[in-house]
Amino acid sequence: MLAETKNNLEVFSRNEITEYHIYKQLAAREKNEKNRRVLETLSTDEKRHYDLIKSETGVAAVPDRFKIVWYSFLARTLGLTFAIKLMESGEHHASGTYRAFTEYPRIAQLAEEEDAHEGKLIALINEERLAYMSSVILGLSDALVEFTGALAGFTLALSNSKLIALTGAITGIAAALSMASSEYLSSKTEQDAGKHPVKAAVYTGGAYVITVALLVAPFACLNNVFAALGLMLFFALLLIAGFMFYYSVARGENFKHRFIEMTCLSFGVAAVSFLIGFALKTFTGIEA
Repeated sequence: MLAETKNNLEVFSRNEITEYHIYKQLAAREKNEKNRRVLETLSTDEKRHYDLIKSETGVAAVPDRFKIVWYSFLARTLGLTFAIKLMESGEHHASGTYRAFTEYPRIAQLAEEEDAHEGKLIALINEERLAYMSSVILGLSDALVEFTGALAGFTLALSNSKLIALTGAITGIAAALSMASSEYLSSKTEQDAGKHPVKAAVYTGGAYVITVALLVAPFACLNNVFAALGLMLFFALLLIAGFMFYYSVARGENFKHRFIEMTCLSFGVAAVSFLIGFALKTFTGIEA
C-alpha cells in the first residue's frame, strides 16, 4: 500500500469512527424520537464504514476526542442541524478521494453513500430553531438595515454619543415590539404548519433586541461619535458574517452571495442615512 494511500485511509478511518461516537452521543441526548432514530441510523452507518475500511485494509484508528466534544458543544448551543451539516461538509470534500481508491471497490462506493444517503437522512431532522429561522431572519435583517442607517444618521444629527445611545435604545425597543407584534399577526393569519405565533413573535423580537443592543453599545461606551460609528459598523459586519454563515450551513445555501447582499443593504442604508443626517444638520442649523 502506498504511503499516501495509507495516510488517507487512516484519516478517513479516524473520521468515520469519530463521527460514529458523535452521532451516538447526540442520539443518546436527543429527546425527539424522530431525530433520535435519524442520529442512530447515521451512527450505525459511520460504524459500518469504519469497519469496512478496517476489514479491507487493516487500517485501524482511534476517535478524535476533541472533535467529539466540539461538535457535541455546537449541537447543544447552535443546533443539531448546524453541527451535523458543518461536520458533514468536511466529509463531502473527502468523498472525491474515496472514489480514487480503485484498488478497493467497496471503499470507493462509500463516496456515493456520503453524498446521497447521509444527506437524505440529515434532511429528515426536525428542529424547532430551523422552523423559526424565517422569524429570526426577519428580526435580525430588519434591525441591521434599519439601525445601521438610523445610528449613522443620528451620529451627525445629534453629535452626542450618549444621546445617540439613548435615542437608539428607545427606538430599538419600540421597533422590536412592533416587529414582534407584526410577526405574531402574520403567523396567526397564515397559520404556518408547525409555527406557533407566540414563538415566532419571540424569535423575531429577540433577534431584533439583541441586534439593537450590540449596535447601540459602542455609543454607550465611547464619547467619540465617529469612533463609535466605526465600531458599530464593525459589529454589524460581524453580525452579518456570523449569522449568514450559520444560515448558509444550516440551509445549505451560498454564504458569499448572502453575505454580500446583506452587507450591501445594511451599509448602503447607513451611508444614505449618514448623508441625510449631515444635510439636515447643515440646512436646519440645529445643533444637539
